[in-house]
Amino acid sequence: MSKIAIDAASRGNTATSTMSKKRRSKNSATDNLTGFLFVSPWLICFLVFTAIPMVISLWLAFTDYDLLGSWSFVGLDNFKRMFFVDKRYMSSIVATLKYVVIAVPLRLAFALAVAMLLNNYRRGITLYRAAYYAPSVVGGSIAVAVMWRQIFGTQGAINALLAIVGIQGPSWFGNPATAIWTLIIMAAWQFGSPMLIFLAGLRQIPKELYEAAAIDGANGWHSFWRVTFPLLTPIIFFNLIMQTIHGLRAFTQAFIITEGRPLDSTLFYALYLYQRAFVTFHMGYASAMAWVLLLVIGLVTAINFKLSSLWVHYETSEV
Repeated sequence: MSKIAIDAASRGNTATSTMSKKRRSKNSATDNLTGFLFVSPWLICFLVFTAIPMVISLWLAFTDYDLLGSWSFVGLDNFKRMFFVDKRYMSSIVATLKYVVIAVPLRLAFALAVAMLLNNYRRGITLYRAAYYAPSVVGGSIAVAVMWRQIFGTQGAINALLAIVGIQGPSWFGNPATAIWTLIIMAAWQFGSPMLIFLAGLRQIPKELYEAAAIDGANGWHSFWRVTFPLLTPIIFFNLIMQTIHGLRAFTQAFIITEGRPLDSTLFYALYLYQRAFVTFHMGYASAMAWVLLLVIGLVTAINFKLSSLWVHYETSEV
């Protein structure tokens, strides 16, 4: 009888375990379905507005399509014309690289300097932070671009200030040597977003490290290079990546203020892509340009990540 009872108990435990597994499997399937239902709006939007358009764009990059008629497959002709025939394309690369190489470091330098000035607990400091952040909130808008065009216009505020001291102001947007600098100054003025990120990073640095440095006789400059900068390198790296990508995709400033003039000195890559797609209706060529830009952004980002090990210091890094 004891053996029969043991067998019955064993079968009962097996049946209970099987039912428990089925119940868990059913609950897991229900949870998965619920999760997919919650993320389905994002998935649908991603497929409709990102994934499918990217596939279509990749296909168009190898065609001659003008949005108005039929298309024809041309293989690599768009890329050959881009790199070996189209002189304006090379001008757009030069203008964009010049803008990124100068504007990004300037913006980061201003952002870090202002963040260090605002990294205190004085009365009313939050108002100053909001004021310095405001240009970045509206900095990419058309209204600010129009305002910037008026400020640097021939009869604008800058030339009016120069006239007060007896200096004849130049035509800022009519001279290829000065036109791009107006856009670079505008980019440096929009330092609010990286400034807030720098400020958050500065708040994470322990004050004890500065006190120890002061005891060792370090002045403010030494404290910055020996304490602030090494501990802030992850934040600097993040801002560098984001601002570089933003600079390579610059469009609104040149589109509203200069339209790429004069002599294509401000013809940014994204602006020229737009002109090819929606002005001359060379959608196949514009698609090829878009994919080259995507690959360049990916390559630049990968190189920055590769080089980051040489200067970026993390708390978990081995000494």
